[in-house]
Amino acid sequence: MRNNERSTNGSASQVQSVDRAIAILDILARRGEAGVTEIAQELDVHKSTAFRLVGALEAWQLVEQVSERGKYRLGFGIVRLAGATTARLDLSRESRAVCERLAAELDETVNVAVVDQGQATNIMQVYGSAAVTARNWIGQRTPLHATSSGKILLAWAGDDDRESALAELPAFTPNTRTDRDKLAEELEQVRERGWACTVEELEVGLNAVAAPIRAANGDVIAALSVSGPAYRMEPSSYPDIAEKIVAGAEEISFRVGYLGPR
Repeated sequence: MRNNERSTNGSASQVQSVDRAIAILDILARRGEAGVTEIAQELDVHKSTAFRLVGALEAWQLVEQVSERGKYRLGFGIVRLAGATTARLDLSRESRAVCERLAAELDETVNVAVVDQGQATNIMQVYGSAAVTARNWIGQRTPLHATSSGKILLAWAGDDDRESALAELPAFTPNTRTDRDKLAEELEQVRERGWACTVEELEVGLNAVAAPIRAANGDVIAALSVSGPAYRMEPSSYPDIAEKIVAGAEEISFRVGYLGPR
């Protein structure tokens, strides 16, 4: 068998396994509980195949065994996945009060952003009374490496997503981070201190500070940021601003189900 044929057959086998694993979850969702023999019969596969698939799902806590009867049911891993989805759906609603309070307190524009197609997309915005312009950022995609929210989302992104984002770093101003190694070092600092910042990196005259928002399972699903003119939001003020933004992000995280480190 040629190498490309082996590769094709292997990929097809993996897809089939994924299909069957999803089918098992559907079976348990419908039945509530089912044994390996029942699962094998419904999938029309050998019992050993069903046992292997159930074992993989159990390792990810997507299914769990009912010890008394030797049957399986959906596990709490499903709850975590559902919680993450629900958190994103509720994020805009749950973040509004915090954004309004921070915008009033800091007199600057406050945003919440999520990752969308490899960029940071703003889903919530509240203007402070001192905002210079009423620019609407909602729905706007901005580069991850040149925004404070983007740096937050990059800092806690998966390895593959981070590598993809770091592959190309276009400059938007003379201050934009375009050196891959230096940006990677900055992202490490972001994870250590818990907040990110930009100094005129997306637009000349615009500065920003951001902090992570976490889902119930602890994953970073969004970033809370405040932005304002560079003459008013000077880097020397970042630590004080960050303290308020971090506290606001933690409050939003709590609102969407995050109860702190396990």
